[in-house]
Order: sequence, then structure tokens, then C-alpha cells
Amino acid sequence: MIETLEPFRIELTGYCYRMLGSGFEAEDAVQETLMRAWKAYSSYDSSRASLRTWLYRIATNVCIDMQRSAQRRALAVDLGPAGGSFGSPLHERVFVQPVPDALVLPEDQAIRRETVRLAFVAALQHLPPRQRAVLILRDVLAWQAAEVASLLSISVASANSALQRARATLQTVDPGEPLNPADPVQKALLRRYCEAFERHDVRTLVALLHEDATLSMPPFRWWLRGRAAISVALNDPAASCAGAWLVPVAANASPAFWQMRPGMDQPFGLVFIDVRGGLVTGSTTFLNVPELLPLFGAPISSDAPPRMLMD
Repeated sequence: MIETLEPFRIELTGYCYRMLGSGFEAEDAVQETLMRAWKAYSSYDSSRASLRTWLYRIATNVCIDMQRSAQRRALAVDLGPAGGSFGSPLHERVFVQPVPDALVLPEDQAIRRETVRLAFVAALQHLPPRQRAVLILRDVLAWQAAEVASLLSISVASANSALQRARATLQTVDPGEPLNPADPVQKALLRRYCEAFERHDVRTLVALLHEDATLSMPPFRWWLRGRAAISVALNDPAASCAGAWLVPVAANASPAFWQMRPGMDQPFGLVFIDVRGGLVTGSTTFLNVPELLPLFGAPISSDAPPRMLMD
């Protein structure tokens, strides 16, 4: 029976990740979902719902249960105004956490890849859990309204109303462009960014930024907005990245890289680059590497130059 349920693991993990904003919690939710399904399998009635619908109903209930006592996960830009001091690191539960692509993106399904990007997942956390489930099921997984209504035990009218409210909340969200290695503009931008980073060429890095670009470093609340502020931060000798380089990693359907530094036996951080229209619109560097490494595994290569890895 485990063999019957296991093929649903990746898509369920993707669903739970969008619901919860954490790869760790998503894995826990799916494990609980499959355990509940295994225990209740003898009562499953295929005439009332497909196995997939039945599993999603269980997963939805698990996620809602997990969220009852949890605070909403966010990005640093949602936590307060830009600037200020770094302060003390916050608990990882404060932030939306990154996730490996392989954990949440089934290869055999045409799912909108931008819906696992950090900005989109963070925006989802603003929705009440049931609205969140409706929007993910309808707009990400392309379920019909009647299917969603049946899963949530609500009317079709209620499902449609929840979807409209959720869409209205998310209509201003720009998750940025998913990673597209076939896009020559995006490929050239990322190559220039990686090469400038390796040279510690701050002038070129700043030139590649959108004028309203953001910079953040979870688990710190601190963040910056704008070319001028980011330029000052990158030129600060006390925060220099001189000698560092970037190693690509498949995460959140995004341009993502391990930041490596000489003399360190593990990455310094996990860097996400947001791009739009040939410019970098944001950079987020997760510094909770010891927590992330068990989920992602060690970098494929820790010493190859980024220009080789970007080919």
C-alpha cells in the first residue's frame, strides 16, 4: 500500500510547502499525511473521491492543524522598515524558508514554477489557511471549483468567493522570473552577476541592480532598498565578500547559489537572486546554513569557478 501512496509525495510536498512556507514543515506534513492515509486506507472509498483528492484533503487538514498555533512566516521586507542595525538573529520560524526544487516540483506535471518562488510563497502566508488552499488548488494545480468545494466540504459558491478574495490579496505580488537557462537575457545577466561577484566588482554589481532592488540576510530582520543603500553596504570593508564565489543550486525555481568563501568547510550562505526585465530586483542570503544543509545536501562543487558552472 505504501507503493500506492509514495508517487504522490513530491506534489504533496509542493502543496504543503506553499501552505506552510517551510521545506522542513512540508516534509513533516507529508509524512503525517501519508501516515494518516496508511492508517485509514481500509476506509477509503474510491467511489466518493479519487485517491489524489483524498490525500489532498488529509494534507489540507494537516497543514491547517499545523498553522493554528504558528505565526505567519514572512520575508525580511515584511517585518519592518528598511535600514537599521542587524540586531540579534530571529528564529527560523519567522521567515519563509527555501526548498530544493527536487522536493516540490514533479517532473511530470506542468505546474507554474513561479509559485514556489520565495516572494509568492511569502505572499500566500498573508491569506487565511482555507483561502490559501483554494488559491493553490485552483490557480496552481488547476483543480475545478467543484473539486475544491468537495475537498473542503464547502459550496462551489463559497469556493469561488474564497478564490476571488485570495486573488485580490495577491494581485500586486511580483514573484520575479523563474530560472530559465534557455533565456539569453537572463543567462547573460546571471553570468555577469556571478563574475562580478567573484571579482568583488561592486560597481558592476550595483549597475546590474534595479533602482528599487532589495537586499536581505535572514535570519536577521535588517534589509535595504535601493541602489544607493546597497552600494554603501557592498563597499563596507567590514562586510566584504572579497574572495567569495557562487555555486548554483536548484532551489525555489529561482536563480540560487551557495556562497562559498576561502577557508570555510561549508557554504557561508544560500543566495537567491530575483530578476525582472534584465535587472536584479532583489538578493536574499539565508545564513542559517547548518539548518539548510541537511535539506539541500552539500554543494555539488565547492571550488569550481562560477563561469564554468553556469554553462
